[in-house]
Amino acid sequence: MKIAVIYNRESRKVINLFGTPNREKYGLASIRRITNALKKGGHQVIALEGDKDLIDRLEDFMPQVVKNERPGLAFNLSYGIQGQARYTHVPGILEMVGIPYVGSGPLAHSLALDKVVAKMIFRQQGLPTPDFAVLDAPGFEMPELKFPLIVKPKNEAVSFGIKIVNNETELREAADIIFEQFEQPVLAEQYIEGREINVGIIGNSPPEAFPPAEILFGEGGPRIYTLEDKTRKSGREIGVQCPAELSEELGQKAQKIAMGAFKALSCVDCARVDMRLDSDGNFYILEINSLPSLGEHGSYVQGAAAVGMDFTALVNRLVEVASARYFGTPTPPEFAPGSKQPEEVAFNFLTGRRDAIEKRLEEWAAVSSRTDDPIGLQTAQKKLDDCFAELDLFPVRDLTDPPHVQTWETRAGLDGGTLLIGHLDVPLPLNASPEPFHRDPEYLFGEGIGASRAPIVMLEYALRALKTTKRLRQAPIGVLYYSDEGKDNRFSAKAIAKAAARAGQVLVLRAGNAGNMSINQRRGQRKYRLTVEGKPRKLGSTAVRSPEPLGWICHKLEDIAGLSSRKDRVAVSAVDIRPEAYPQLLPHRVTVDLLMSFPHAEAAEALEARMRGLLGKGGPRWNLTLVSHRPAMVSKRNVKGLADGFRRVAEQWEIPFGVESSLWPSAAGLVPAETPVLCGIGPCADGLYTNQEAVSRISLIQRTLLLTEVLLAQGKEAK
Repeated sequence: MKIAVIYNRESRKVINLFGTPNREKYGLASIRRITNALKKGGHQVIALEGDKDLIDRLEDFMPQVVKNERPGLAFNLSYGIQGQARYTHVPGILEMVGIPYVGSGPLAHSLALDKVVAKMIFRQQGLPTPDFAVLDAPGFEMPELKFPLIVKPKNEAVSFGIKIVNNETELREAADIIFEQFEQPVLAEQYIEGREINVGIIGNSPPEAFPPAEILFGEGGPRIYTLEDKTRKSGREIGVQCPAELSEELGQKAQKIAMGAFKALSCVDCARVDMRLDSDGNFYILEINSLPSLGEHGSYVQGAAAVGMDFTALVNRLVEVASARYFGTPTPPEFAPGSKQPEEVAFNFLTGRRDAIEKRLEEWAAVSSRTDDPIGLQTAQKKLDDCFAELDLFPVRDLTDPPHVQTWETRAGLDGGTLLIGHLDVPLPLNASPEPFHRDPEYLFGEGIGASRAPIVMLEYALRALKTTKRLRQAPIGVLYYSDEGKDNRFSAKAIAKAAARAGQVLVLRAGNAGNMSINQRRGQRKYRLTVEGKPRKLGSTAVRSPEPLGWICHKLEDIAGLSSRKDRVAVSAVDIRPEAYPQLLPHRVTVDLLMSFPHAEAAEALEARMRGLLGKGGPRWNLTLVSHRPAMVSKRNVKGLADGFRRVAEQWEIPFGVESSLWPSAAGLVPAETPVLCGIGPCADGLYTNQEAVSRISLIQRTLLLTEVLLAQGKEAK
């Protein structure tokens, strides 16, 4: 399990330092000891400061999970940075963002930290606690309590400001110091002469009490555990004896009172109850520590040792009791141990490898394979070939045309099965600045990461999951990767159409759209090159009858753009203009690249005819040439069953899924009309073909799971 150990030590990353500062800190040695214990328990661990950057760091370490996925857990050690009820700040954040955690919630922490409220609740529940009074400000009226008294800040812990006073003068002096240093009311309570007994509590339903531990005070000084004692500045040795030398009856009485206090304040998982035992055998609750110290020599750790739990066992036991509280089991929810159901095996395989999936994506993002980079493409092709060879996929020779197309298939072959199509090239110019891989809590960034790299990794891990279930061999699956997306499938179109004709259904591994949408219909796209030529002429010349080419084409381009129609779902526009001229003369040749979008071939032909009509006769010489043609992906009735299969799996795992149309063309338009095809199967991405291209982290695992389950279903049918 992923576990984030959250603490407060040095960080002051807040918007403003304002309010009562926290004076409690965990030592670095203690934090390391806790993280090492968790690692020994087999957990993946990170230590984080509980400051304003906590949410981003947690989301980066343990991103959003899918239904039934093993979630991460926070091991809360945080005392807060500043302000009232600061113990509640990190638990409140964790509850807000939906991360389970070890330890009590905000309510219990706030009650425990407010010593007066806690004592009032103890009294209501019939639990013994010393008589007390609250001193609100300097000049207070003397409380009706007998000296000696013990004074302490109302909302502090770790013995801050604690002192025994024997008369009114000492009381006022001690209280004034607390008013000044801590800026809060003072708790004055009857001092109980006797022994100090601590009882640690662990677990829930029911909680269990450790054997009582006794604090052994050294020679000299007050018989209370002061801050100077805890920071080893008092000059005396304070020891812990566990179990304490108590009769069985007194020991059980102490445990019963401790568990009563634990329940009264709604604590969970762990706490330490501090009590005094007088000479008559009466226990009095001093306070309850809802964040018991896990310091090496503390009474809580000693209590665990007394029942046979060393430090590693104690820390991992705290994880177990929190897991039981959240999930009803000693560990977060998972399918039944030893389950052989392939869906369950595949789910556990994928969700247990989210870090590996993202690491693999980082490796792929480091491989540059732009459309016009033959060396980069060759490197990427070799990497892909090695991956599929490891998965026992075999090259399909008659559907492979290096360097433009590579095709593989399982032992069952692709005929009548599922063909998965993706592109290996990244259609960026060679002079574009590379975008290195990086992440934020929600997205992974990198060159081609959404359009090409994430679909590759998604496919790889879907096939690895199938192999783990022993269903890959009998599943009829083919994989085709082409390397001319940036050249509009100029060289790969025939192989794609041929392979698709042999398949029973086709899935195109393009990025999904925002809102977790896949694509069942895409516009087609044509690129034209228009060349206009005239005679060279001087600036201001009026002798030449034929129009100036640049001025003429500018007017015509405005007319051509006017052919676009939302109603007819067609659009056309110039995307590049390149004039040519001799020195000191006006341009005599102009080359224009035109881009056309259309819903079907007939609309494209009609629009081209209208363009030619607008160019007409009587002007400069012109020539309109079709450079590339990407057919439209037309919606088909037979694709409904394919989309419904994805939708059923998505509903099972509570993954958002839908289908829509898109203006962008893809290889899906090359699939024969009789073959069902669904596009946009890849993870949802943003900023495609820009230097801010990114893929959604949760979508990466969601779409990998979706693809895996759909392929498993087909393998089951084939079997």
